Amino acid sequence: MIARIAPIASPSGPRVGSPEDLRRYDLLLAGFDLLDQAIAVFDASPKLVTWNKAMLRLLDFPESMVRVGTPFEDFVRFNAERGEYGGTHRSPAEVEHLVAERMAAVRAFQPHHAERTRPNGQVLSIRGVPIPNLGFVTLWTDVTEQRRYEQLIESQNAELENRVRARTAELEAATARLDNVAAQLARSEERLRLIMDAIPALIAYVDSGERYRFANKGYADWFGLDKNTIVGRSIEEVFGPEAYAQIKPYLEQAAAGERVSYEYSRTNAAGKPVHARSAVVPEASLAGGVQGFFVLSIDITEQKASQAALIQAQKMEAVGQLTGGLAHDFNNLLTIITGNLHTLRDKLPAHQGYEEHLEPALSAARRGTELIRRLLTFSRQQPLEPSPVEVGALVHGMSQLLSRSLTERIDIKLELPTEKLHALVDPHQLENALLNLAINARDAMPDGGTLTISLATRHVSPSLALLVEVPAGDYVQFDVSDTGSGIAPELLPRLFEPFFTTKAFGAGSGLGLAMVYGFIRQSGGNIRILSTPGKGTNVRFIVPMSDSPPPPPATARHPAASVANESRLTLLVEDEPEVRKVIRQQLTELGFPVIEASNGIEARAMLEAVEDIALLVSDTVMPGHGGRELAMIARTLRPQLPILLITGYATGDAPGGSPNIPTLRKPFDRAALAAALAALEFPETPAS
Repeated sequence: MIARIAPIASPSGPRVGSPEDLRRYDLLLAGFDLLDQAIAVFDASPKLVTWNKAMLRLLDFPESMVRVGTPFEDFVRFNAERGEYGGTHRSPAEVEHLVAERMAAVRAFQPHHAERTRPNGQVLSIRGVPIPNLGFVTLWTDVTEQRRYEQLIESQNAELENRVRARTAELEAATARLDNVAAQLARSEERLRLIMDAIPALIAYVDSGERYRFANKGYADWFGLDKNTIVGRSIEEVFGPEAYAQIKPYLEQAAAGERVSYEYSRTNAAGKPVHARSAVVPEASLAGGVQGFFVLSIDITEQKASQAALIQAQKMEAVGQLTGGLAHDFNNLLTIITGNLHTLRDKLPAHQGYEEHLEPALSAARRGTELIRRLLTFSRQQPLEPSPVEVGALVHGMSQLLSRSLTERIDIKLELPTEKLHALVDPHQLENALLNLAINARDAMPDGGTLTISLATRHVSPSLALLVEVPAGDYVQFDVSDTGSGIAPELLPRLFEPFFTTKAFGAGSGLGLAMVYGFIRQSGGNIRILSTPGKGTNVRFIVPMSDSPPPPPATARHPAASVANESRLTLLVEDEPEVRKVIRQQLTELGFPVIEASNGIEARAMLEAVEDIALLVSDTVMPGHGGRELAMIARTLRPQLPILLITGYATGDAPGGSPNIPTLRKPFDRAALAAALAALEFPETPAS
């Protein structure tokens, strides 16, 4: 390669300056050659002034072409002819037109940042920055692997990837500030220092005694020091004993002449943990051994936070999937238990003392149903019934309930807006969520304190939406604050996990906050908890704002059935024998004659053979034909046949193209079954 321009030269050309000056310049220039990014400086002509070795490696320019004085136009034409700008097989006129356009842009040079995919698939990040009255600097970075990693993250969690991409854009913008002074590399060591200070990376040089001889501004700022005062200090003094203990083994490897990379963490002046990834490149001494180290570090605090958020999201999703899968089996079990207990209670003589055994069992079954409901709410699979809710009135109406639930030593303060605010939420779930948060606050204030519930409007901008993981728009913000004991920082990431609790054993199920989290996320909002031990906790969540509800429509009246249930032969389809037995008993008690099928295939045969069937009651998921498939078959055979589906799964939404069939969720009692059947449209004359 032709020698690059010297930093200090006499009018006749040879490099001048003290050996120490020249050595320092060569040292810094060698450091730039170690960078993975390609850097090139062009003068106002524009012609090439200087570059680093990565330029040849990344851009595949012929070595004979890359020399001092090569016009920028030659590089543009070379790229255009080999299809670097997106086109192939261009005519000479098209090439010249493209070159003219790009040269016009160069003469009106503005700071810019772009990415270009080369014909070989390599993705380059290109940044250009003018040097007033002198020329401009271009920096190329190979971001191919980075883009592949971003695509992987996007497939797992698109919203998280957007946040990482936004952070990457901030880092790239900071990198662009570095380029404002990059062209002064060829003029003096002081200008090189300005460039180093503008780099959004932590750069330092340490001698063999582990004392700093150079540090850029970013490196000094990261440690809360001035870059002039850091020189002369030891690594241990700057890092502190704990962080130094983390990196000491790597420094020993570097002292042996090995290039090393590692990550470490430390606590900054604000008391927050920060993370960095460092690469240490030893500088060999002419006398043998190592005379110093180049240090390049990157702040990866945000990246660590993004990775932790991704892991947490994947864990929550796995728990939700497990919960939804278990719901079907638990609901079938509870259907058998509650159905048989109700039947037993109805058949046993009254006032014989059986109630004291039956009622606790029924109560336990109901608690089991509520437990499943809470787990499904956490996993965002429990169906909600959202409607426009005037949240100020709802919170005000809960004040009496809250005062009874909390001790007299807790003062309740409501900070409600004067105007009406409507949110699109399930009102019952919202009440449960507020009550759960209030009870948690009560338990955190055993000696009394203040519970504050406040409401406000909140607009989420598109940029903020990436961070809070909700669509941009208007929201209602709830703040539930207490003056209690607070929560330790290490426990905050686990608060929304099911069955995790900070209370004593037996004092809580650990489902309260999990239910709140699931309800808020399922409602299209988000939630976060801030807490300081000894000072209290603030729980803030947002839910979508809504317009005022329209006037309620007139109640539809269904024609009364003109034929008694005894004349309606019912086909019951259920693959679980014990569940089928319970439902058959309930139908019989309601007066319906019943025939049974254990799967959809048997049921189809009965529908084709038995003309007297006047009602179909079917489970949703079965071997052979599922409930919805069976319903479509029944609609084809008998368009007017009333159908009721039952399901033990969390959701019963019909797939696209299937009929809209009423669905009753397990577990249910006879009264719920009767209400669901009463809502069906029976023909005037039953089948005969």
